[in-house]
This record gives sequence, C-alpha cells and structure tokens, in this order.
Amino acid sequence: MERTLRQFRIRPVVLQWLMIVLLGLGHSRAQSSPADLLRGVVKDQTGAAVVLAKVVLRSEPNATQATNERGEFAFSPAPRETAQVEVSASGFETRIVEWRPGSDGVEIVLRPAVPGQEITVSANRTSTRLVETPTSVVVLSRDDLNATAAFRTDDMLRQVPGFSLFRRTTSRTANPTAQGVSLRGLGASGASRALVLVDGFPLNDPFGGWVYWDRVPREEIESIEVAGGGASHLYGSDALGGVISILRKPVDTDELSLEAAYGNENTPDVSFAGSRRMGQWSGGLSAELFRTDGYIAVPGDQRGVVDTPVNSQDITGGVTLQRRFGDVGSVFVRGSVFGEERNNGTPLQTNSTTIRELDVGGDWNSRLGSFALRAYADRQHYAQVFSSIAADRSSETPTRDQQVPAQRTGFSAQWRDSIGTRQHLVAGLEEWNTHGTDDELGIFVAGVPTAELLAGGREVNWGGYAEDIVRLSSRWLLTVSGRVDRWQNFGAFTSGLQPIGGVAVTPLADRTERFFSPRVALLHKLTNSISLTASGYRSFRAPTLNELYRSFRVGNVFTQSNTDLRAERLTGAEGGAILTTWDQRLMLRSTFFWNDITRPVGNVTLSSTPTLITRMRENLGRTRSQGVELEAAARVNNALTLSGGYEYTDATVVDFSTAPTLVGRDVPQIPRNVFTFQARYSKPFILLAVQGRYIGNQFDDDQNSLLLRRYFTVDTTVSHTLRAGAELFVAIENLFNRRYDVGRTPVLTIGPPILARAGVRLQFGGR
Repeated sequence: MERTLRQFRIRPVVLQWLMIVLLGLGHSRAQSSPADLLRGVVKDQTGAAVVLAKVVLRSEPNATQATNERGEFAFSPAPRETAQVEVSASGFETRIVEWRPGSDGVEIVLRPAVPGQEITVSANRTSTRLVETPTSVVVLSRDDLNATAAFRTDDMLRQVPGFSLFRRTTSRTANPTAQGVSLRGLGASGASRALVLVDGFPLNDPFGGWVYWDRVPREEIESIEVAGGGASHLYGSDALGGVISILRKPVDTDELSLEAAYGNENTPDVSFAGSRRMGQWSGGLSAELFRTDGYIAVPGDQRGVVDTPVNSQDITGGVTLQRRFGDVGSVFVRGSVFGEERNNGTPLQTNSTTIRELDVGGDWNSRLGSFALRAYADRQHYAQVFSSIAADRSSETPTRDQQVPAQRTGFSAQWRDSIGTRQHLVAGLEEWNTHGTDDELGIFVAGVPTAELLAGGREVNWGGYAEDIVRLSSRWLLTVSGRVDRWQNFGAFTSGLQPIGGVAVTPLADRTERFFSPRVALLHKLTNSISLTASGYRSFRAPTLNELYRSFRVGNVFTQSNTDLRAERLTGAEGGAILTTWDQRLMLRSTFFWNDITRPVGNVTLSSTPTLITRMRENLGRTRSQGVELEAAARVNNALTLSGGYEYTDATVVDFSTAPTLVGRDVPQIPRNVFTFQARYSKPFILLAVQGRYIGNQFDDDQNSLLLRRYFTVDTTVSHTLRAGAELFVAIENLFNRRYDVGRTPVLTIGPPILARAGVRLQFGGR
C-alpha cells in the first residue's frame, strides 16, 4: 500500500481524456431528437429563467437533463404513460410535477429554498423538519459542502461553531489520536464526546474513540447533520455531547461524480463516486486518494535539525450492492477498506492505520410499521512510534513502538410507526462488542528495545431505547425518550513494562455499569414565525480501551493510561427560540445550554520538568459547560446566501478533591468564543463563496499555563461551470496565511499555511 500511495500522482492527460469522454456522453444524450417530445420551461417566482436546473424524468428508464439559457428542457421520446418530472436547482426548493401523455409543455416555477425546511434524522432517529426539532441541529447540504474551500470532512464541519477537535488540528496532517470530536465544550481529553455516524454505522475508532475523517470519500457525501446536546437517550455511549450524522448519496440512481485537484505542498487529491440502477438491483462504487508533503509545524525560531514536515497519505474505497423490493423494502451489503500513513514532525515519529469493514442491512415497511436492521464488523491495525527529543531539538531517541490491533462487531434493530397524525413512535435495540490490545516495545538503548508491555481487554454494550413524539396541538410538540444501557469491561489484563521475554500478565477485575438516559423536549409555536424550545436530559460516555490501557507521548509530554477509569455522566438542559420570517427567507435560532458532567476523564499533570511533563488520565470530580449558541441563515436574493454562527462556552472545573488547585480553571482545549460566517454568491455559470472562522483563546493543559492564542482565518472558493455537469474551481484555505497556535507540548506547534488548490468537478445523472 505504501508504494501505491507514494506513486500516486494526478496525470493531467488522464483527466483531460476522462473529461472529454464524459462530456461527450452527456452531449450525445442531450442531442437526440425523436419526433415526440416532452417539453418544458423552468422559471423562478419573478418569471426569470432558471438556467442549468437539473430535470429528472421519472419513467423507465429515468432520464436527466439540464435547462438551457432560456430555462427550457425537452425529453425524447415522450413517455407513453403518466410520469413525474423532478426539478432541482441550487438555491431553490426541489419540485415534482406530474405529466400526462398528450399534455402541452409544462411550466415549472421554483420557489427559493427555505432556511430550516430541511429534513433531519439525527436528532430523533426519524424524519423531522428542522424548524420543528427542539434540538439544535445544523444541516450541511451538498451545495454547502461544494461551496467550501475545505476538502476534508472535519475542515468542512468547522462551519459549525460548537465543533472542535481535541487540538486545533486538521486531519490532513494531525495524528489520528488528536482527532476526537467535541461539541459544546465537553472535550477534556482526546477521546470523542460526540458520536459520528455514516448512514447509521459508527465511524468512531473502536479502540480510541477518535475519528478517521478521511474514511468517507468526499464525493460520496450527500449531507451532514450536526445535533448538539446530550444524545445518549437514543444513541448510548459516545453521544455524550451530540451526534454527527454523515449521509451518503443513494445508490439507486444512475450517477457519476468526480473531483480532482492539485495544490501547493505537492497535494494531489481525487475523489470519486458512481452508482448504477438495473431494475430492482443497484450498486455503487466510491474511492478517494490523497497525499500531501505537509509543512514543518515548529516555528522557525524554535526549530531544530530534528524537525521535519508533518505529512500524510491515504487511500479509501467502498463497494455497495442493493436489492429493492418495490416500495416495500430493500437490503444491502457494503464493504470498505482504508489505509493511511503519517509522519508526525520528526524522522522517528510515524504512525499508520489499516481498516477493513463489512456492513449489511435491510429496511421493511408493513402494516405494523417500518423496520430497519443493521449489522457490521470491522478490523483494524494501528501502529505508532514515539520518541524523546533533545532540548536543543538536534536529536531524538525512540521510546516506544506500539502495535494496536482491534476489532468490533455490532448490530441494531429499529421500529417506527405513526398513530394517527399526532403521534410518532420509535424504538430499538443495539449491541456492540470491541476487543483491543496495546502491544508495546519500549525504553530503547542504542536503538534496541529493552522492555515490553502488553495490555488490553473487551467491552460490550447493550442498549434499548424508545421515543414518543406527540403533537399535542397545532402549536405544541412534545418529545419523550429514554434509553437503558449496560456496559461491561471484561477479559482485561496488563503486564506493565517488563524486560523483553519476561512479561508477566496480570488479570484485572471485570466491571459492569448501568445507565438510564432520559430526555424530555418541548416545542411551542408562539406564532407562525416564532417557536420556543426547551429540553432536559441525561447522558453518559464509557471510557475507551485506549484510555484504560494505552499510554502515549506527544513531544515531551507523556500521558499514562488508567485502568480504574469510570464512565462520564452528564446532566443537561437547554432552551431557545426559532424565528422564521413571513417570506421564509430568514431563519434565526438561539440556544442557551447548561451541562454538568461528573467524573469527566481529563489529562491531569503529575509532574513537570524542563525535559518531561508527566500526566495521567483521571476522572475529575465535576466540570460545568454552559453558554449560548446563535445561528442565522438568510437568502438575500436568488443569488446571494448568508449564514453564520456564534458560540460562547464557559467550561470550567467546579469540583476535584484530589487536586483542588484545578477548581475554577478552564477545561483544556475549549475556547470561550467561536464565530463563523459564510457568504455564497451563485449564478448559473459561476459560484463565489467565502468562509471565516474566529477561535478565541484556549489552554492546552489542565494547569492553564500553556496558552493557545486566538486567531481568525478566511477561506474562499470560486468555480465556473463549463456546461451542465462540468466545472472548474479554485479553492484557497487560510487565505491570509495565518500561522495560528495548534499545540504546546510544551514546544509550540503551529497550523498549516495557505493551501491553494485548482481542479475540476464532473457530475452526471443523480436525483
């Protein structure tokens, strides 16, 4: 795999030929002209033509076109039976009209897209209109994702104010163990405090809880939903602070999409997704390849000869096969592979990961309700080398070589149904089983390992949940839900560092914890434009195998594992208001939140010397995270869209008897102020978008002595449509080359410089 990754290059000639062939196919399809036609025109509410709108004729087989400069389209031959015509365009609501044989040409008027009209499933495990969701949810559509300069999923999500990784890092260059995600200031350590799902399957690492954001090819993503606030009432452990749901494009359409680009730092990237439907069968294929030479993360005035660029390369791919049974249901199977390699800033510090996963599932609709079954199995291997760096950064010495194999299996079953028009019920069961081991060689002498450590165990979690969504009246919506979980840790063992060949394994006692996670939420529509929301909930997160058994080193900071960690527990409440204007061009949402977390897992400093800081993962007594979220989305006109968000978070330690000096200090890695904005100008043949993000001061340690200073960055992208289905684009991240603080270990490391990319997007078929 390494050889394949290193030899991967984008060849302009290949791209040119591929583009010519695909454009030729689309051209030949559009130029056919039989005698009878289904003609139509697409306009907006002012009567102006909508150019390059996607028009899909729902018949056997489906056909797709784009409107011309007059907003016109024509299908030939016309269907012999009644058919549906679906029209969609950026910035407008999708509309479906019925056409009958013998009818004259159709005129379709599109209305501007309404902020808040999106349908979300992550907040309630069922389809709910965004403006009727008591939970604070941000939905990023495919248009939103294409309008960002960022091309890694975690960087796209930085549009959401409450979203942050453990450090201010990007998955382009950061060690994966620093990619745990946090929402609303709950991240006291590197493990995720939010659950990340892909079509309902967990993306969080089974051993450590962090996220490999590059596992899902960018062109395969249809939309992303971010639901803040405790979500264990439906999703169990890992959803302590919310849920991020990535939804793939459906495979039951004929579609091909490709994005290929090249940027500075020798950064090529290709992402592909294609699907084909053949009667009741359909299949999909996706892949992505990426590499970058990266940059040196230590500032020039502190840099030594040992410092080298942080860089990465990865490859991922998946195959899906689906069988539909009319409108009754479907079954599917999906297999995927992923591999990556990273250099972490010095010659010896490297890591690599390989993951293989198999997913199966089925959906069925009957008189008894809708049923969904899912099952999955994945196996991975993670390898990491740590080193000790000399004070003058002129040399390094290897300290630990870790090999971490892990595997996970799981299944879920869900039922949902409606009782009349006022009540909707959801219930389900879930189980997952994780087994992982940390196998280390350490304390090297003259390059030879002198000690060995072996530790690991198994975790099993069973959970059952139920939810009742009741429309009490036209203005009151009540949601009551709860979940019971049983977490077990068993088969655990540790050896401690022992001489090579003298490992003495010590078994650890089995542990079991039970949790009840309730939630009650209420939405009240004061008027047709203003709604008020309120909710209260409890949530939890069990410690990961990584926190229990694996120690790690970053720079000259060594953090020890802790086999006695207990689960984190959260009690929270939130309330807010939603405003939508009478013409539905503006949506404002405000949310006040309060979260009290007992036994949060944090990295507590034990000792500090000029050459080594030693920490241990410990359950702090209690932390509190409270603040406000503000969101706004506005369509100024049919071409200009503005949106933004602000979050203020006060996250502090309020109780810790073991180390009372930490009481009153800020929770590490949580800024008090975050502000984001996006502006998008879209015309038929051009798109111009700008995104900005401000991050306030935050600390890199529990003592609040290592400050990461505030910063502001701007990204921009511009694209030009050559013809329907083909466009050229230029995207620039960190436009003003702001070298912001990323971490202090205690040596300062800084974020990536400006990254400019140019490329092509091809899109044919689809919905």
